[in-house]
Amino acid sequence: MPGFVDNLKHSLFTKFMISFGLILMFSISIWAYFNIKYQQERLKKEVSAGAERLSDTIQLGTHYAMMNNSRNDINQIIINIARQKDIETIRIYNKAGQIKFSNLAPEVDETTNIKAEACDICHRTDPPLTRLSLGKRTRIFSSANGYRRLGIISAIYNVPGCSASDCHFHPEEKQVLGALDVVVSLAETDQQIAAFERGVIGLAVFVFFATGAVIFLLMVRFLKQPISRLIAGTRQISKGDYAAHLDVEQNSEVGQLAMAIKQMGKEIGAKQAELNRQMTEYQNLFETVPCYITVQDRNYRLLQYNKKFADKFAPQPGDFCYRAYKGRSEKCVVCPVERTFEDGLAHQSEESGLNRHGELQHWVVQTSPIRNADGEIIAVMEMNLDITERTQLTLELEKSEKKYQEIFNNIPNPVFVLDADTLEILDCNDRIPTVYGFSCAQIKGQSFMETIPKRDRQRMQSELTSSAVINQVRQFTKEQKVIYVDVRISPSEYKGRKVLLVTTSDITKRLEAEQQLIQASKMATLGEMATGVAHELNQPLSVIKTASSFLMKKVRKKEPIPEDILFTMAEEVDSHVDRASKIINHMREFGRKSDLNLVKVQVNQVLERSFEIFSQQLKVRGIRVEWNLDSDLPEITADPDRLEQVFINLLINARDAIIDRLEAGGQDEVLTKIFLRTRGEADKVIVEVCDTGVGIPPAVKDKIFDPFFTTKEVGKGTGLGLSISYSIITEFGGSISAVGNEPQGSCFIITLPREDETAVE
Repeated sequence: MPGFVDNLKHSLFTKFMISFGLILMFSISIWAYFNIKYQQERLKKEVSAGAERLSDTIQLGTHYAMMNNSRNDINQIIINIARQKDIETIRIYNKAGQIKFSNLAPEVDETTNIKAEACDICHRTDPPLTRLSLGKRTRIFSSANGYRRLGIISAIYNVPGCSASDCHFHPEEKQVLGALDVVVSLAETDQQIAAFERGVIGLAVFVFFATGAVIFLLMVRFLKQPISRLIAGTRQISKGDYAAHLDVEQNSEVGQLAMAIKQMGKEIGAKQAELNRQMTEYQNLFETVPCYITVQDRNYRLLQYNKKFADKFAPQPGDFCYRAYKGRSEKCVVCPVERTFEDGLAHQSEESGLNRHGELQHWVVQTSPIRNADGEIIAVMEMNLDITERTQLTLELEKSEKKYQEIFNNIPNPVFVLDADTLEILDCNDRIPTVYGFSCAQIKGQSFMETIPKRDRQRMQSELTSSAVINQVRQFTKEQKVIYVDVRISPSEYKGRKVLLVTTSDITKRLEAEQQLIQASKMATLGEMATGVAHELNQPLSVIKTASSFLMKKVRKKEPIPEDILFTMAEEVDSHVDRASKIINHMREFGRKSDLNLVKVQVNQVLERSFEIFSQQLKVRGIRVEWNLDSDLPEITADPDRLEQVFINLLINARDAIIDRLEAGGQDEVLTKIFLRTRGEADKVIVEVCDTGVGIPPAVKDKIFDPFFTTKEVGKGTGLGLSISYSIITEFGGSISAVGNEPQGSCFIITLPREDETAVE
């Protein structure tokens, strides 16, 4: 029973029917009330109007009798009229309230209270009112028998006939002579009103119940039944039957609601399917994600955890996190879960502990709050990423870094770590103080360019970022001493920055030794050229000797010397002195010790200069030279003195090869030639020094540029000429090679790069 009452209480149909019934009842009640009220007023007005007409009739009927003062007639008229149905009393009062005429004989000559009900209407004021409306003159009161009566009192006015009549005189100033009071019964009228009321109320009740029944049926048909089906359908949808059939075949709002609910069910079904898929997917992710995930309450109990955590730590149901993770009996001192509960923010830490197998594990902890709908933190999710392997690798890396740092510091050559963009020295090894005199702390933060002379910095900065090897670089030590180093550059990374690993090799002593070898080679070359140079000097000396003997002879004989002859001889002596001086200066310049000095050089000029100091030796031996020089040969970057030494070494070798051929008797004098050729190709200059000598045996071809290797007899060669020539050409960025010369002899080919403005600067 209470359930049924609750259903009715919460039923929309019941509420709607009750509300509609109350509204309908109220509306019909208002209609019935005003209808009855209207009918009552209408009947009252009709009765009042009838009584008014009756009063007027009585006054008109009694007027003549009153004018004649015929009291019997008046009385008879009143009695006759009173015999009509529903007329109960007819009274005529005089001014003093005395009943002068009445259909009830006992009342005649009785005096009533002037303030009584009938008279009070006019006499409530002083002076009394003389004219009143019908409504104010009408009164309704109950009879002793219980039915109502209606009384109308009408004033009897003093008309001119009355004031002038001889029968009874009334002063002209009096307006009202008395009053006519007619009382009629309302019993029949009340019966009519009661019957009408019963009819109206019956009609109202009928209309109420008939309309209510129709509305009830319509509501049941078009509202309750469809809503019941909608409720049943939505309950099926709520139970998961998203394809439930809603049997509502209407085009009204209810039908549209049914269609909307049906569509909603389909969409909810689709979304639920997607949600289920996502839940399954997220559950799979939760279970299979490659990290440990737990959900903990404020007491650090494990509410939920994934499979990886369970497999790794084997927690017990309701276990505490600190016991499951680390086997502790109380929470950790630093607990990110506790901090997340306190401030609602994510926190992280690194932890270590033993797994179920007793193995040491390392992991990174990341916490995140879980909130309810009110925003309150109800739990904390803890995600742990296993970094055991990474930690072990880090330890191994630290050992490795320590090992390689020791190797780095013990490398026998200085090593700089330079920023790839600014060339700032970021680090260096322990060999720096030995070579440069700086400690690592002193040189860190400085630019590597500060160890380079200013004139070389622009070229070095360009080459450091574009070359792998730079030879013979000048640098300053802490004491501003110049040293020469070979530089090797390797791009790398250092603490997340792109760097250059620069390894330097101190070659100062080696260069000094090479300089000594080069100088020794020059001296040896000068020794080999001594005969030729002496012959070169003999010719100008012979001319000078002849001129001086001629002059001395003329002086002894005291013979005059013609001026033109004297001028000619003096001119000859002067030119040959210049020639001898030129030869001596050339030999002095060639033989002096000099540093490497790169300048723009015209190869043809250096080749011709080399030939000048050597030409007499070739001429004496009958060796001809055939020139084929490119007049438009581009310039190169080189040291002219050292390049001249290379050409002289090659000319000496060509001369010796031809002499060896001649001494062996296998040389045709017509073919005793040396060929000197130059040409330019693209970005290089090529020089060829060829001869028709004995050639180079194939067995020693790969050794001819080795130091101290020679095919000459003992005492005739040092084995340094070609080795030094190879070194000099390499320093200039070129190459030198030896090939056979057709039909006989050998040919040395020198390739040099064209002049480089950057290198010259």
